[in-house]
Amino acid sequence: MTRVRRTMLLAALLPLVFTVCPAAQPVPRVRVAQGMLSGLRRGSVNVFLGVPYAAPPVGINRWRAPQPAQKWHGVRRATHFAPSCTQTLTPHGFGPWSHEYDVHGRTGENCLYLNIWAPAHVSRPVPVMVWIPGGAFISGSGSVPIYDGRHLAAQGIIVVTINYRLGLFGFFTDPALVAEAKRLHEPPGNWGLQDMIGALRWVRRNIAAFGGNPHAVTVAGQSAGAIAVQELITSPLAAGLFARAIAESGLPNSRLPGSPRHMASLAAAERTGEAFARSKGVKTLAGLRALPPKALGVSASPMTSPLIMPIIDGTVLPAAPERLLATGHFARTPILLGMNADENTGFRANPTTLSRAAWHAYLRKRFGALAPRFARLFPAHSGRARARAQRAVRRDLGLAALYHWGRLRLAHAAHTPVYAYLWRHVEPGPQAKRWRVFHSSEIPYVFQTLDAAPQRHFTRLDRRISRRMSRYWVNFVKTGNPNGPGLSHWPRLTRRAQRIMRLGAHSAPRPILPPRLLRAMRAFIAAGGTPQLY
Repeated sequence: MTRVRRTMLLAALLPLVFTVCPAAQPVPRVRVAQGMLSGLRRGSVNVFLGVPYAAPPVGINRWRAPQPAQKWHGVRRATHFAPSCTQTLTPHGFGPWSHEYDVHGRTGENCLYLNIWAPAHVSRPVPVMVWIPGGAFISGSGSVPIYDGRHLAAQGIIVVTINYRLGLFGFFTDPALVAEAKRLHEPPGNWGLQDMIGALRWVRRNIAAFGGNPHAVTVAGQSAGAIAVQELITSPLAAGLFARAIAESGLPNSRLPGSPRHMASLAAAERTGEAFARSKGVKTLAGLRALPPKALGVSASPMTSPLIMPIIDGTVLPAAPERLLATGHFARTPILLGMNADENTGFRANPTTLSRAAWHAYLRKRFGALAPRFARLFPAHSGRARARAQRAVRRDLGLAALYHWGRLRLAHAAHTPVYAYLWRHVEPGPQAKRWRVFHSSEIPYVFQTLDAAPQRHFTRLDRRISRRMSRYWVNFVKTGNPNGPGLSHWPRLTRRAQRIMRLGAHSAPRPILPPRLLRAMRAFIAAGGTPQLY
């Protein structure tokens, strides 16, 4: 190629270089306690993925308190999600939960990582939301598509999503582990809850480097994540690590269908753990730690086993969270919480019709001697009407559980703000009429991640609802109050004013339950009944 032709070619390419380069976004870099991180720029948001907040919980660290994350030299790339914690994957979804609700990619024991979405330009430290995934304590990950924090961060907060140990790796204990923990002066179980506390401690120490305010942290979660939030509110080890809380579809005594009704004691967990170790033919703790995940049979662990659920270990949880709530032993943090109108559709069979005998048997099982009173409150004279009434009873039992929780909390913290909601919008998609307002369907509206599921064909109404929902949540993270300009007023829940927010196409306050029904539910609770969300 002649010099003239090379000159002409360079002249033609130079305009392209100068038009492309200014559009290239800078690579954000942040120094944390362990070293330098490089992330991604996504519009007005900096993203850091797969950041270790603790050492890998493998080898001698399996079933131990999370250990400090190791330091690194040079610059660590934080541009991809790290592996999710060991679990059984359902990448194509199941029930009402299509693929955007599910965990994708690699899994493994080396999984104690978090992800951060932060505004790229801040003039002062911004509030932080730390999101704890749901999944019945046996599944879940901070990398689930509907948890993408970009849209919330663009509104002026930092979003952190975390992984924590699940199932057998997160909650197993036995006498040898209890003895070791005592010798090491560490809590003797609830490794998954300890991971959450470890992540909150990491955030407290490092989030200022991302532009965050370490003293304005909201801990938030849904389902098992919300139950964990309620447990952290009562845990002495989490005291002072967060200023506000959000609990979506989870109360202190919530148990998903199929899980134990009551939280196991440490002694009961030790007995179960000892029997489990014997069943594996292992006589030493070292031998148990050496077993690969498949040999432990993680995917086959039933939800009825205390091996895979939080326990009353005496340190992380000194007593059952509902008991600690009733006796006033909890953090006085503002809280936003609520439930969905059809929490049960993904867990239980929902008949289209119900016989008269089956309907009355259901009422007797739920309400005992009060069944005739509730039969009058839920009149149903056909099979279809009885099926609808059954759904209404399940919803109203959830609201009664919310009412009971509120009464216990407000008895000890009357001046601490509580904002409660009922989510009523049906998410479009496959079999929407069957699943209705299913468990966790509010999440993509809160995170504004509707685009993670183009197959659901969201409408302008859905997007308008999502913008409003995210503003309520962001306002709460910023101030402890969801209200703001252009939003329908959301009243506080008080002992005298039992009003919650009905969220959906038309958001407005409403009584937590109609007066006659509330009186019946109070009688049910006084008689020893335990209303449940699920």
